[in-house]
Amino acid sequence: MKPSNIQSTLLKGMLIASLVLVPALALAAGGGGHAESGVILKDFLYRCLSFVLMVGLVAYFVTKPIRKGLKDRTVEIEKTLADAQAAKEAAEAKHREYSEKLAKATEEIGSITASIRREGELERGKILTAAKDMAVKIEEEAENKASSVVAKARIELRQEAANLAVELAEDMLRKQVSADDQKRLVDEYMQKVGELN
Repeated sequence: MKPSNIQSTLLKGMLIASLVLVPALALAAGGGGHAESGVILKDFLYRCLSFVLMVGLVAYFVTKPIRKGLKDRTVEIEKTLADAQAAKEAAEAKHREYSEKLAKATEEIGSITASIRREGELERGKILTAAKDMAVKIEEEAENKASSVVAKARIELRQEAANLAVELAEDMLRKQVSADDQKRLVDEYMQKVGELN
């Protein structure tokens, strides 16, 4: 045991002994069976003193741990409240940060989508223009050669030119045009080739 614990134990033992001995001394000093008013008063005062001492000691030894316990509990509650407040503030900061990131990401997605649409429309226009130009050139070549070749050669040449145009258009369209656009371009070209016959 530590010296302070030994002293505390001795002090407690002495107080308990005094609580037991003081009433016994008061009873012994009272005399044996005579009921004098002075003795009764003396006995009453000793009992009151014993009671006051007992209540004082109990209050001293009981209230100190209770106060300490209440004080410790108050400190613990204050610490818990402070920790909870700090956690709440941290969570709110994270929420604000993620909300800002989400807003920026939504904005970026919108601008990227708009940019992709614009680029797709431009590419579509370029492909359509190139396909039309190519069709016009192929028609001109077919007309020039058709006039100097027999009917069979004209048909073979048109088929070869049409196949070439379709392949080139298909390659270009496969890379940058949707399936619906490809079908429409092929139909337009086939219609033009049909008009030549």
